[in-house]
Amino acid sequence: MGHKVVVFDISVVRALWETRVKKHKAWQKKEKERLEKSALEKIKEEWNFVAECRRKGIPQAAYCKNGFVDTSVRLLEKIERNSLTRQSSLSKERDKQSSPFVFELSGEQWTELPDSLKEQTHLKEWHISNTLIQNIPTYIELFQAMRILDLPKNQISRLPAEIGCLKNLKELNVSFNHLKSIPPELGDCENLERLDCSGNLELTELPFELSNLKQVTFVDISANKFASVPICVLRMCNLQWLDMSNNSLNDLPQDIDRLEELQTFLLYKNKLTYLPYALLNLKKLTLLVVSGDHLVELPTALCDSSTPLKFVSLMDNPLDNTQCQDDVEVMESERDRQCFDKEVLKAYLEDLKERGMLIIFKVILGAPGWLSWLASNS
Repeated sequence: MGHKVVVFDISVVRALWETRVKKHKAWQKKEKERLEKSALEKIKEEWNFVAECRRKGIPQAAYCKNGFVDTSVRLLEKIERNSLTRQSSLSKERDKQSSPFVFELSGEQWTELPDSLKEQTHLKEWHISNTLIQNIPTYIELFQAMRILDLPKNQISRLPAEIGCLKNLKELNVSFNHLKSIPPELGDCENLERLDCSGNLELTELPFELSNLKQVTFVDISANKFASVPICVLRMCNLQWLDMSNNSLNDLPQDIDRLEELQTFLLYKNKLTYLPYALLNLKKLTLLVVSGDHLVELPTALCDSSTPLKFVSLMDNPLDNTQCQDDVEVMESERDRQCFDKEVLKAYLEDLKERGMLIIFKVILGAPGWLSWLASNS
């Protein structure tokens, strides 16, 4: 008895599978479209975004507003990039430890400077940060080669008068400490080029003697209690950068145009009601940031394309501060919040420059604080 041989037409089999493959691909396409329209993908995207932000240590207030997650990463990437740049700078600074001319100290275990420091009068730089040190010793006058005094984020409550003996000092950073005054003897440091007293919260004035600092190009006295622009600052004829943001300024002096070299002027978070026409005389001014909380008048020519001014940012926030507590909750202290604010603004301004925008002129009504304004306009 012979075997039965079943013969198939291969073209029929191929056609059958091709039909099934086409149907499966069509089903996959419909499923993909369904998922794209579904809220599940949006939730997944937000969840991954939040997880990534937490992993990178970015505060929740930077990406979550009124319970909604802003997945626009432009501003957050900028903050992260600044953080990496800062870490890289710190790494480079740590490499300087092998240098016999640089002294570094950091950590809350330090409540005073080591005794051995007094003997190292050849040092040219001090980098002391994040300690519990409250006073700078008077023997600092022995360090005649000192070029840089970098003392941010400590507990320093006073600077000694002997600091005026540092004739070669070029940079002084005492930001985010507890200073209530600056010694007039600092005016004897005639080679000083950079002065940063930001974030002390209690400074109300600078001594007139600082008028002698004719080489200064950078002054940051933000996050304090200045009610007016210090007279000594108006006499710094080479000043290019002035940050007086987050103070108690009600107006600007009519002779503000004495600062002929001024290029950057930061005034946000003050109580200004108008901007003087003298600002138009600052021919080199290219960046101006003003909070419009109380602003009712400004020179229209300020936004004219013929002026050299590149950035004018007006942020209007008529809401009471008690309605804006989300940012505060994630900050350990007022100083931490001020420090974070400065980082965010710096990131935003760099972002604007990268976009090549010439003039920014925006008034945002009802925005809950300038920080959320930055996030929503990134």
